[in-house]
Amino acid sequence: MIVTTTALLDGRPVKSYLGVVTGEAILGANIFRDLFAGIRDIVGGRSAAYEKELRRAKDLALQEMQEQARGLGANAVIGVDLDYETVGQGGSMLMVSASGTAVVVES
Repeated sequence: MIVTTTALLDGRPVKSYLGVVTGEAILGANIFRDLFAGIRDIVGGRSAAYEKELRRAKDLALQEMQEQARGLGANAVIGVDLDYETVGQGGSMLMVSASGTAVVVES
């Protein structure tokens, strides 16, 4: 399945628009990861553990969105938007939501 942030696919006209599709992933943050991320914030640098979790959440949200699009008979999702948020008490959970328009494009 083609997934793109653009509204059109060069050389592949949209035959039909099937509607908005979404996918969400919410992952809890581990207390030890939080502790080490806090230390890293103090001394500087990147938090590989959080980056890995964000990547995992993004992949899950995109996968869920694509499954929804397949269920509608789409072969592409265009205009994809990703949003990242922290939710829960003290931002203890990471949320990624993906949305786009399911379409059928010429092959």
